[in-house]
Amino acid sequence: MADKILSVFLSPDKVENVPFEVKTPLAEMSLSDTKALALKLVDSLVHLEDNSGEFRVPLPTGGFKVDSKSWKNWEWTQGVGLYGMWMLFEITGDESVLGHIQAWFDQQFAKGTPTKNVNSMAPMLTLAHLYERTGRSEYRAYLDSWAEYVMDGIPRTEERGIQHITFRQVNEGQLWDDTLMMCVLPLAKIGVLLNRPAYVEEAKRQFLLHIKYLVDNRTGLWYHGWTFLERHHFADALWGRGNSWVTIAIPEFLTLLELPPGDHFRDYLVSTLEQQVIALSKFQNQNGLWHTLVDDPTSYLEVSASAGFAFGILKGVRLGYLDKKYRAMGLKALEAVINNVNENGLVQNVSFGTPMGATKDFYKAIKLTAMPYGQAMTLFCMVESIKRYL
Repeated sequence: MADKILSVFLSPDKVENVPFEVKTPLAEMSLSDTKALALKLVDSLVHLEDNSGEFRVPLPTGGFKVDSKSWKNWEWTQGVGLYGMWMLFEITGDESVLGHIQAWFDQQFAKGTPTKNVNSMAPMLTLAHLYERTGRSEYRAYLDSWAEYVMDGIPRTEERGIQHITFRQVNEGQLWDDTLMMCVLPLAKIGVLLNRPAYVEEAKRQFLLHIKYLVDNRTGLWYHGWTFLERHHFADALWGRGNSWVTIAIPEFLTLLELPPGDHFRDYLVSTLEQQVIALSKFQNQNGLWHTLVDDPTSYLEVSASAGFAFGILKGVRLGYLDKKYRAMGLKALEAVINNVNENGLVQNVSFGTPMGATKDFYKAIKLTAMPYGQAMTLFCMVESIKRYL
């Protein structure tokens, strides 16, 4: 069964990037061009479907398969997709985008929510924003239930870290950098929205604990994971998309908390972000992208991670968390990401969902395919691009 599961993730051959060239220079894109491309990304996102079943992952117990590619399902991938659309709606006010978000939640609630875990928590970030806007009482009940699960029901590691439990694996004793985006940010948003200070303090503690165990102090980059059971970082992989969750999550978290300069927690997270971005500046490819293993030029170039880096860097500069000298790096990445969107609005060169790898070659063999988070992380970029005109 393990081999069957791995076959979904891994290509039997060397993974090759879809070639791209800069056909659309960023300098030539108007505000209307940028909004039009963003809406095209949304349209492709809500029509994503794994019709062949190629990317449906069987559970170790057999039977049910997790479909994280198709828009109609509930997983972290769709959760990130929702947040990308929410960001776009907030800045454009486009009611069609809001309609897609509300329709997704209505359909999911009608079917019944899935098993609670770290990854299935991801849609709660957008639901919290939606509740804040609409005040629909039925949304409040879901927010309460899922946040209470994270506070009191979710499995914990040593030092009460949030164990990265998923549909597929319990992952006993493991911290993953993905957890900050999928689980901790939603908890913090719910805490702020519902005036639950304990939720916010727990979110802050999780950030500090994940920094303690996942930052590579030699480079400033982040390891994908840590196991308390065996006391190591698995493959020692400085994985691109995992790092990009951090580049996204820190500015988002600090914006949510509205902490003033001089606040020690704020300054510590800003310093952590800055050290990561210094490292990223050393590893950016000349075409603007980063490799799926950030420090390994023999691994393929990966667009979702690059989009996350572009967003976090540009937002960090705009809000004063990062020095303005990094803006050029962010814009170069933004241009590269935009030029990896095909004529159908699908983002190319996106790696499939990636569990913890025991070797670095594992990450280099992950298949490339259009995914909801690839669309969404590019939407994050488009939102920052739109803000350049405002």
